[in-house]
Amino acid sequence: MGRGLTGVGWLYSKLMTNDTSASLIDKLGRKYLWWRPVDGLPFSEDRIVAQIMNLGTYDDVLQLEAALGHAHLADIMLRAEPGWFSDRSWEFWRGRLSFAMGAELPDKALRRDFHAATL
Repeated sequence: MGRGLTGVGWLYSKLMTNDTSASLIDKLGRKYLWWRPVDGLPFSEDRIVAQIMNLGTYDDVLQLEAALGHAHLADIMLRAEPGWFSDRSWEFWRGRLSFAMGAELPDKALRRDFHAATL
């Protein structure tokens, strides 16, 4: 399976970011991303939503689901960079979204591999 939604799923996820959801992402983003980005540029929406998904309270999770929808959240999981999700959060969301959408998500989040011999 590829690591991204295509066609209608992708389009639907992009259309879901309206003023209400943008306001929610901004509000929760300030709560869960308390550091400055290394490159000085603002965090991407995907990064902010992934961080909320990873660390958010259950109430925050419910608000995020209502504002963005399952397809958008699944797409963010599939585009996530290594380290954005803990194993525990990945499993929570994989189960929750797989059940809600009837679609299969990868068993594990992407991880970086570091080998001492290559350093």
